[in-house]
Amino acid sequence: MKTKSTGLRVRLPVFVFVTQVIIVALFASFVTYDEQTDARFQTNRTNPMDNALYRDYPVFTDIQVMIFLGFGCLLAFFRLYGFGGLVFNFLTATFAIQWAILVQGYFQFSHEGKIHLGVINLVNAEFACAVVLISFGAVLGRTSPLQLLVMALLEVPVFACTEWAVLKYLRINDAGGSILIHLFACYFGLGVSFVLYRPCLNEGHAKENTSYQSDILSVIGTLFLWVFWPSFNSALTLKGDDQHRAVIHTFLGLSASTLTAFALSTMLNKRGKITMADVQNVTLAGGVTVGATVDMMISPAAAYSLGIMGCTACMLGYKYLTPVLARHFRIQDQCGIHNLHGLTGLISCTAGICAILMANEETYGPSFYEIFSHRAPVEGDPKLQELQMLIPGLKPGLGRTAREQALYQVAAVFSTIGVSALGGVLTGFVLKMKCFAPPPDNFCFDDELFFEFPLDYDSPPELNNTTEDSAA
Repeated sequence: MKTKSTGLRVRLPVFVFVTQVIIVALFASFVTYDEQTDARFQTNRTNPMDNALYRDYPVFTDIQVMIFLGFGCLLAFFRLYGFGGLVFNFLTATFAIQWAILVQGYFQFSHEGKIHLGVINLVNAEFACAVVLISFGAVLGRTSPLQLLVMALLEVPVFACTEWAVLKYLRINDAGGSILIHLFACYFGLGVSFVLYRPCLNEGHAKENTSYQSDILSVIGTLFLWVFWPSFNSALTLKGDDQHRAVIHTFLGLSASTLTAFALSTMLNKRGKITMADVQNVTLAGGVTVGATVDMMISPAAAYSLGIMGCTACMLGYKYLTPVLARHFRIQDQCGIHNLHGLTGLISCTAGICAILMANEETYGPSFYEIFSHRAPVEGDPKLQELQMLIPGLKPGLGRTAREQALYQVAAVFSTIGVSALGGVLTGFVLKMKCFAPPPDNFCFDDELFFEFPLDYDSPPELNNTTEDSAA
């Protein structure tokens, strides 16, 4: 059986080799070691526990598992697109991390114009990579590997610029990335999906379905994400009690959303059965919903409640909102990222604003001004000196009130959604160009267009295609 040529024989290698040469040149010119990795600042008498490796590497490895195993397996739920879900995730993630190290590092240039590389840079780059992979879910099965690499190439700079502007000028609280990761990734992906709309897919596609084995593989990805999500949410929190709360709140939120997902899945199914798509996605909603408040003193009960709320919104979104977006708004969302990351992200942001408005020194003690650094007194304020005696190293803040900070949080939400959606739409127009080899409609959700198959592979006869090879 002959299948259509991918058109990638020249284009994909050229893109990879050219970008790798550019990345190597940029690393050679601008990247060096930070103090924790530079031999000039270390000796054999240095206490290993004083090195950032021992503080940040455990979190880095956990996020690695989420990126490459969690996302990879989760995206392999289509019966004929298992290779694509796993392998394109692998390809895109590796490129996105390399590129993010440079792009994010640009905003952290030292006075000598260098990026000082340590494990924490890799952690931040993997957060940028997670943004790309979430967006990938909205166009899963409808894009070529070259389109995905170009999407990463364009999305990472937009994300890094947004992240820098929001954190530098709006100074928001978003430890778990509800705004800068989940909302950005969601609406960027939906913007791309809007432009790459395929009318024929609204009526269903013969290959857009799952199998027993693909669903099992996808749930394994869910379990990897579930187990390591506390590390994801706590990675950039202040070490100590803040990180401790972040782990607890994430676990409670995930636990609540998991139990609620099973209950709602059974209740909303006409035959009272569990739907595997709900297990694969809705169970994770709690991890997103607690993100904006993950390091705050919200109480364990509130974290549990947020998990239930996020799960409910996510479940109803899958059942009722996703079809509406496809039919009436030209947004085909293959993985339902609007439900798992958009709706839950908005709930999380709302909860974060409420927590900020209710936060006070009585509840947090002196650490109040560490968690809410924007509330700390400005330079020259006598109260700052008093606080610095209690908290050595405390930096001057912005002297904002709770109400002022809440308004900055709202501004961050709307600006992030606006920038990401616009960036996604513009990226979609670039990806729509024929030179990036988008798959034809009849080869969507099909590995056979892009992969050499083992000899024992036997595709379902009713789905076989017999189109002749065409020129690259």
